[in-house]
Amino acid sequence: MLFNKKIVVVMPAYNAANTLKVTYDEIPFEIVDEVILVDDASKDETVTVAKELGIKHIIRHEKNSGYGGNQKSCYNKALELNADVVIMLHPDYQYTPKLIYAMASIIANDLYGVVMGSRILGRGALKGGMPLYKYIANRFLTFTQNLLMNQKLSEYHTGYRAFSKEVLQKINYSINSNDFVFDNEMIAQICYAGYDVAEITCPTKYFPDASSINFKRSMEYGFGVLRVSIGYFFQKLGLANITIYKPRV
Repeated sequence: MLFNKKIVVVMPAYNAANTLKVTYDEIPFEIVDEVILVDDASKDETVTVAKELGIKHIIRHEKNSGYGGNQKSCYNKALELNADVVIMLHPDYQYTPKLIYAMASIIANDLYGVVMGSRILGRGALKGGMPLYKYIANRFLTFTQNLLMNQKLSEYHTGYRAFSKEVLQKINYSINSNDFVFDNEMIAQICYAGYDVAEITCPTKYFPDASSINFKRSMEYGFGVLRVSIGYFFQKLGLANITIYKPRV
């Protein structure tokens, strides 16, 4: 608990057996009440390692449902457990669990409903090993998204995110894509609902066991991001009626 708020960490996992333990061991359990791991039909021993670590809430998808589909299971379970603050932590150790306390504090203090760990704030992205083409694409997409969505975020593409219960209950994330563009659809829904997003500087770590998508998938993701941002622009002008912005029923 933190300020009488229940803190739940969700871990969307795929082939994370080699990095799960080192990630889990750095979670600040003095404030974290529950950990949920959703395994998206991994081909390694992710679930076995999770059980050995004593993770209580393990969900295994028998068929791969994609990154977005994995997150849907994570957030559904967190809300079922009545979480007040939900923090998505990738189990590949690309994002440090040591920022959980700071991210949870911002939400638990009712300062913001959403916090994202930004790899771009500061100068650590390239030093941490982010491929140059991904850095350039990140900067171009973020610049374009800020223009189309009237925001001032340093990046939209981090996988380190924290949400209040209110935010997750309000936005209709269940109808979003099951692929990687889920993240950007979720941010668009959050901005459309009128929530402000806080950012904190997050160290960047790229190494062989850290999950990453290849160049082809990166291109597909980039075009998906532009589609979401252009759709948001026209939705705000009242010139579109896009499904993801419809209220949860």
